[in-house]
Amino acid sequence: VIGRVVGVGALLDFVGIGQRQLRVLAGERVEAAPALQLVNMPVPRARPTVRPAWQRNAVPVSVVPGQPMVAIVIDDLGLNRPAARRAIGLPGPLTLSFMTYADDLSELSAGAHAAGHELLLHVPMEPSDPAFDPGPNVLRADLSDREIRRRLDWALGRFGGFVGINNHMGSKFTESRQAVGVVMRELRARDLLFLDSMTTADSVAWDVAGRSGVPYARRDVFLDNDWQDPAAIRRQLNHLVEVARSQGFAVGIGHPHRATLDVLTKWLPQARRHGIALVPISAIVQHQIEIAHKTSGKAG
Repeated sequence: VIGRVVGVGALLDFVGIGQRQLRVLAGERVEAAPALQLVNMPVPRARPTVRPAWQRNAVPVSVVPGQPMVAIVIDDLGLNRPAARRAIGLPGPLTLSFMTYADDLSELSAGAHAAGHELLLHVPMEPSDPAFDPGPNVLRADLSDREIRRRLDWALGRFGGFVGINNHMGSKFTESRQAVGVVMRELRARDLLFLDSMTTADSVAWDVAGRSGVPYARRDVFLDNDWQDPAAIRRQLNHLVEVARSQGFAVGIGHPHRATLDVLTKWLPQARRHGIALVPISAIVQHQIEIAHKTSGKAG
């Protein structure tokens, strides 16, 4: 997963197959997400008159039944304002995830919303390698529950209108059930969703989310591990489409690198030619909830 570029922050903690680790520029990543599991996908609480915040803030889309859905998330936004504005100008709907400690978040997020994109909050979480700096107010596994809540409360107050959060770095934090549980209780209380960036194959965050009643999704493909190679990014987009065709939907995460934005500028207007529906992350979450409902109904 790509975190912050060198000029802004840290290098990348890469967790690959088994114990193999690589370090490359700009964040954290893992090579492949585990196989899809929906066992713990929560059923929303019955609220006849009030929809949860993640649904109220969602960008509505219409999808042909059975059409594969693709959600493209661009995170690390806000630290580089020109790059953020360029991402906002991309055709969508995309899901744009803004870094908690960036400046002028209200202005940038309002522009993203006006452009038809869905919003996430990109929350710094502790990486496995302490040499990597995820940024201020990072959520660490060794913090008290009270301090985790305090830091998360600060983050959640940075701007409004988002559907939920995803983790920036976090390969250590998302392996701690206790620490992640504090986060999920807060998200549950605020009716927000969680996107697990899967910066480690051993993440338990998505599982804890489901067990806590928090709607969630998981990253399937990283678009720009090779962040300076347009051809590699195009191959990852093709892989994302293949995953969507195979399981019915797929979540790809990219970052506001020049090559990534260049490729998406050309690829997004032609996305429908691949037979997919481009959707925000909330549509993937809603789809998984519907699958869980059907599965539960058959089991009952």
